[in-house]
Amino acid sequence: MQTEAVGIRYVVPREWNRVPAPSELRAAQYRIPRAPSDGEDGELVLFFFGKGKGGSADDNLTRWYGQFTEPDGRAPRDVAAVTNRTVHGLRVTAVDVSGIYLGGAPGSAPRPGIRLLAAVVEGEGGPWFFKAVGPSATMGAAKPGFDALLDSLQAHP
Repeated sequence: MQTEAVGIRYVVPREWNRVPAPSELRAAQYRIPRAPSDGEDGELVLFFFGKGKGGSADDNLTRWYGQFTEPDGRAPRDVAAVTNRTVHGLRVTAVDVSGIYLGGAPGSAPRPGIRLLAAVVEGEGGPWFFKAVGPSATMGAAKPGFDALLDSLQAHP
């Protein structure tokens, strides 16, 4: 389903349901249905902090890496898959990393087996930040839909 929010247009998989966002910084939020083996759903959030705000792609990658530790002691940066591409004139830096998630609500316990699919989208009117997080199997099943969402990106004046 095609969606427009805060100057960007994108297509979200039909099975991802839009839910109310608890903060104005969350321009849109979606529930990603859990895989049968997982005990919880994933979520996708589109963050927009204002034109030119929110930091560079490198700043955000560093922040997202800091939300994980790896069970084998390696640095999250060393196990993450990062891709760069241009989609309809937008620069998209995407990351895929999994491990023990420390980035939950303040005071929440570390959560093993979590995977993050995220992207910084840079272009006129941006940047925009897509962050999808959830149990590994759920996010593995969601990865084709996340990639298709990134492929559908268009600036929307």
